[in-house]
Amino acid sequence: MFGELYEPVYLFMERGGDVLYAICGLVFILWLLVLERVGYFLFVYRTSVKTALTEWEARNERRSWTAHQIRQDLIGQLSFELSANMSTIKMLIGLAPLFGLLGTVSGMIEVFDVMAFLGNGSPKAMASGISKATIPTMAGMVGAITGVFAQSLLDRYIKREKIRIEDKLTFDH
Repeated sequence: MFGELYEPVYLFMERGGDVLYAICGLVFILWLLVLERVGYFLFVYRTSVKTALTEWEARNERRSWTAHQIRQDLIGQLSFELSANMSTIKMLIGLAPLFGLLGTVSGMIEVFDVMAFLGNGSPKAMASGISKATIPTMAGMVGAITGVFAQSLLDRYIKREKIRIEDKLTFDH
């Protein structure tokens, strides 16, 4: 059973060349960081907001310059926690197509080596290099596209939460 599922993946990885392993590792780390952000939002973030609100609500006065600075500090801490790892996620999204391009170049080098050794009349001999040129490109693009989608959702959520934090920490009193 497991062999039946593993064989197509193995063939795909074999046809894509060594760069495909690097792309898979990069996309794995990308999605690990995306899932870390989701886990933070689901399990840690609400507690952080409650702690900040409790600290703010415990203040007797909220209109002085000092109170404004404390409020800005609380908002800044929560915003920093919300945005953690987002720059790394964006960097990995940008690297995925570049790794795909690296696979394209290495595959085309293989095609040119075959052409130099056997001449240009052997399509079967060039097929391996061509697949090594196209599969990593596709994998890098798919990884980047899925990452952009996840990043977009995370960015929207972060932006919305930053506004909610500012609204919750009011100056009334």
